[in-house]
Amino acid sequence: MSVDESQERRTGGSPDHPRRPAPAGQLDGQWEGLAEQARALADGAVTATALVRRSLERIAATQDTVNAFRRVRAEAALAEAAEADRRLAAGERTPLLGVPVAVKDDTDVAGEPTAFGCAGEFPVKQHDAEVVRRLRAAGAVIVGKTNACELGQWPFTEGPAFGDTRNPWNLAHTPGGSSGGSAAAVAAGLVPAALGTDGAGSVRIPAAWSHLVGIKPQRGRISTWPDAEAFQGITGIGPLARTVEDAALLLDVASGNHAGDLHRPPVIAAREAARRDPGRLRIALSWKAATTFTRKPLHPDVRAAVIALARTLAGLGHLVEEAEPDYGLVGLAFVPRATAGVGEWAARVPDPRLLDRRTQGAARMGRLLGGPPLRRARAAEQRQRRRIGALFGRYDVLLTPTTATPPPRIGALAGLSGWGTDRAMIAACPYAWPWNVLGWPGISVPAGFSADGLPLGAQLLGPAHGEPRLISLAAQLQDALQWHRRRPDGHPAPVEGVSPEGR
Repeated sequence: MSVDESQERRTGGSPDHPRRPAPAGQLDGQWEGLAEQARALADGAVTATALVRRSLERIAATQDTVNAFRRVRAEAALAEAAEADRRLAAGERTPLLGVPVAVKDDTDVAGEPTAFGCAGEFPVKQHDAEVVRRLRAAGAVIVGKTNACELGQWPFTEGPAFGDTRNPWNLAHTPGGSSGGSAAAVAAGLVPAALGTDGAGSVRIPAAWSHLVGIKPQRGRISTWPDAEAFQGITGIGPLARTVEDAALLLDVASGNHAGDLHRPPVIAAREAARRDPGRLRIALSWKAATTFTRKPLHPDVRAAVIALARTLAGLGHLVEEAEPDYGLVGLAFVPRATAGVGEWAARVPDPRLLDRRTQGAARMGRLLGGPPLRRARAAEQRQRRRIGALFGRYDVLLTPTTATPPPRIGALAGLSGWGTDRAMIAACPYAWPWNVLGWPGISVPAGFSADGLPLGAQLLGPAHGEPRLISLAAQLQDALQWHRRRPDGHPAPVEGVSPEGR
């Protein structure tokens, strides 16, 4: 398909006249964003205590339905909010001073355990992760830690340790995973933005299935310390938000390195990029998924949504045409790194007997592949970058579906065998994981809804250090499509045994 590029171009700004944020004005109850809350706090229009208390009340009211949080820091968060109010009153200003945010349950927060979706009693962490330290330095108040599936392996957020995390757009469906709790918390309006981690699409998949913007940054953009790298380098930390500006703001605040980090990309200015026109870009539209020797049919609603978004890009003046990257056998490099990472995390669990049988199997596989196969997989990365990156000699951005299907129903994957889970997972989510092998940036943006009203997403993928261009393009798309104005129904479809009251 060649997408018509002759429609009139519409942009939200230009290099000489960048986008400007709207004034804070009256806060919009449940739905104001990260940047809007930060401006309102700085202007004295609201207190940090009021915002944090409201966030905590919403979390409590939705735990029986959405179930976004594993740990809630109610007392500590209110104390931190009170301190933020004192600092604000004294004239201090930092980017997120007093704003409530959430982090995923694989991220260390001092005084809280890090269970990463697992059952059992975990020790309390004595120190913040580097990314949490940076959030605190920016003034953010961390209200809690969000649910994640066990060791982040699956595109759903369900497990015996914490129950089922449900999609605010329809409680019968998953918000995705493994950062499903962070996505659900933002989509339900519990916090204006949250951090997740992405090892095979675990930020981008829940962003797509929860009608959010999710950024997987360049490897090392956000420190993974106290791990020098996470899951053999395939996992990175990224923001989830309703708008590009909010995701970019959180990315700027969270970015930076610890002395022990293995990967240290050059600094970018993400929020500035969100206010710039991207220029006229060459965009490759791809339907091809990397080889996995399993079936990966594309749902017609997803195809239609991505085609519509491609036509919007053409209407904005970009050249959009079909072209496919040469993925080769990139999956042979992914499996040893992913399973070795599972094995490393499983070794930290206080009682491994409580792990899911699929996790135990993956950990065993990781131990088997942790020697020469892992070294070969890592050594192949530069060749894979050259082969797949050849596309960017002709194009600036790669556009793909984020997932091949709309979000599955709760329980559809959770009870399968290990191989059955892998096949179902690959079929639903075949597009995101190659970029984790490469370590390059990608953004999932809302692309509309299925015939059943379930959120769908599209990926904007770039080469190394390409976040600014992707962010500028995503912001231009948001100006055109206004996806942030659409919100979940206050009364999502009920499911047996789950009441939507209190949302």
